[in-house]
Amino acid sequence: MQHISAPILLLNPAICKANIQRMAARVKLWKGDFRPHFKTHQSAEVSEWLREAGVERITVSSLKMAEYFAQHGWSDITVALSVTKLQAQVIDQLASNINLNIVVEDMESIHALEGCLNNPVGVFIKADTGYHRTGVDADDLVLMKKLLTPLQEAKKLIFMGFLTHAGNTYYARNQQQLDDIVKPALEKTLALKTFLKDHFPLMQLSWGDTPSCSMYNDFYGLDEYRPGNFVFYDYTQTQIGSCTLKDVAVCMAAPVIATHPERNEIVLHAGAVHLSKDNIKLSDGTISFGKVVKLSGLTWNIEEEIGEIKSLSQEHGIVSVNNNILQHIKPGDVVGIIPVHSCLTANLMKQFLSTDGNLIEMMK
Repeated sequence: MQHISAPILLLNPAICKANIQRMAARVKLWKGDFRPHFKTHQSAEVSEWLREAGVERITVSSLKMAEYFAQHGWSDITVALSVTKLQAQVIDQLASNINLNIVVEDMESIHALEGCLNNPVGVFIKADTGYHRTGVDADDLVLMKKLLTPLQEAKKLIFMGFLTHAGNTYYARNQQQLDDIVKPALEKTLALKTFLKDHFPLMQLSWGDTPSCSMYNDFYGLDEYRPGNFVFYDYTQTQIGSCTLKDVAVCMAAPVIATHPERNEIVLHAGAVHLSKDNIKLSDGTISFGKVVKLSGLTWNIEEEIGEIKSLSQEHGIVSVNNNILQHIKPGDVVGIIPVHSCLTANLMKQFLSTDGNLIEMMK
């Protein structure tokens, strides 16, 4: 049995593979391509589990990540982060070896990249359908058409279509709230193809976020789906309704370093450098940085809840517990934490310990 003396992120392969199979089946119903986002796991080994499920095309969040997965045999990659002329050299190098798609959202980058690339690259225009993080407003059809004008004559930039991320679905806390977010965003996305199909009849519409791909049931007209967090899910997704706690495939193993009965608190060696400082507001108003559960060896039991992490510092997590639970916990014990955001937690930890005792490496 692996000796745990410091925080380490546990991964249950069976749960992860079940999540992959379930999402692949959902996407198949919508008659679109499954191009999952790999930013959550960032692991060549985990990526093979997706390949086994029939995945051939992938999404990543950086050019560095594209290089990593290209080195591990993935040859059709979309980088779903808007690029500029600053990344021209690495874009050109990648495009010489794989089928690469990039995302742009301004005229300057389109002209600059067309002028300096030697290899053809697929280009998506980033469309903002309501999240308002970045991208061109999907309702601004005049600007969209203006951006597409130079792409009609471009030789190196091959217009692929429009890519959107409905990240505002993370604000939903039930099915109705999610439907109310997705429906207008979907309509805005489909309108782009309707408006421009005469000029670009082969354009694609690329959609990606885990809550909608897990919960929305009326997708149509889209060409590909790019969920990412679904491979692991997390505490946030359980609050949205994307999954249940039993579907969360990762759990932080965290040593107990102190107990404070006078405050009904336990202190864990698991802080912001392990979990990030993302938090969620639970239905009772509690702010949680992670759900703490009982750990037995390398497996966790969601039925045996210990408490909620109420605050984090760099290395410490403070957990509120009741007197009954406190009597059964002592320094030197190891507990589990269902992370609020598995993508950030995995990125911070840089490796997994599988529940069968094997270390799984991530991109460094």
